[in-house]
Amino acid sequence: MSPGPGRRLIPAYLVTGGRTRPTGPALDRLAVLVRTDTALPPDLGSEQQRLCELLEPGALTVVECAAHLELPVSATVFLATDLAASGHLHTRPPIPSAGGTDRSLVERLLVGLRSLH
Repeated sequence: MSPGPGRRLIPAYLVTGGRTRPTGPALDRLAVLVRTDTALPPDLGSEQQRLCELLEPGALTVVECAAHLELPVSATVFLATDLAASGHLHTRPPIPSAGGTDRSLVERLLVGLRSLH
């Protein structure tokens, strides 16, 4: 039976090499990945090569990379942690969401600005 159009010839779980946990600390799906200037080894897997090529122009999150590579996020985490451990990627935690603004602080600021007139 041949795969349908758009279906991968190699199952995505093979990207992990049969491992159940990444080699380094697991990355958040919104962690930012940045390619380093380190030369890629010739024996790099095709999926890792594709991830590095995807990051050449700039930074992307893990989930964005997964979408571009058409891989599950969990498999992309494995690729990224392996590449980070070998020095080919830098990872950064996601930017935290902004906290709420203290309304009383804003009101005091407005009173102070009005008193300057």
